[in-house]
Amino acid sequence: MTEFYTEAQLELQQALGTRALAERLEAAIVTPELTAEQIDFVHARDMFFLSTVDADGFPSVSYKGGAPGFVRCIDAGTLVFPNYDGNGMFLSLGNVVDRGRVGLLFVDFEAPHRIRVRGDARLVREGPLLASYPGADAVVEVRVERAWENCPRYVHRMERVERSRYVPDAAGEAPFPAWKRIDVMQDVLGGNDRAKAQGAGLITAADYEALMQAERG
Repeated sequence: MTEFYTEAQLELQQALGTRALAERLEAAIVTPELTAEQIDFVHARDMFFLSTVDADGFPSVSYKGGAPGFVRCIDAGTLVFPNYDGNGMFLSLGNVVDRGRVGLLFVDFEAPHRIRVRGDARLVREGPLLASYPGADAVVEVRVERAWENCPRYVHRMERVERSRYVPDAAGEAPFPAWKRIDVMQDVLGGNDRAKAQGAGLITAADYEALMQAERG
């Protein structure tokens, strides 16, 4: 019995006549850790998609972006990535604490290629690892359970226009987000963010929408 496929997946493979193909692919491309080529690919990425599962079993998928190399492969079986300032909902990080099971999808849209990773994750909120990511409030460490490459034929070829200016720089500095300047948000912001918002100047929700329209071009 395979340790990679579930019973339902095996049943569908059998019903749709792909069992032998799936077995061949598992043997050919699925590995218990990252290869050297896959590590290089991950280090070159400036974004990926993260899937998590909450305490009630509902899945969630989020986009994670940063400077190239923000996802680090500590070794072939371990990778880490930072969590930067967000909306304070902590859906993905909460799910990591609850379940710890994660999936990561790394995609190169310019030269279509993709790698999938799944593993067990834990949250790191203090220590040298967190300190190595200026501007991060936590780091997620993933112990790789399986990694594999997928055929890129359905990956649309797209060109990067520019990287987000909100990615923290080497000192951990980043522009203050406009949505935290909205007047009706001030009573729920933390003291530090409230002070920054006051310094940057408060705006209305309509002002924010106009700013976003201008930023999108």
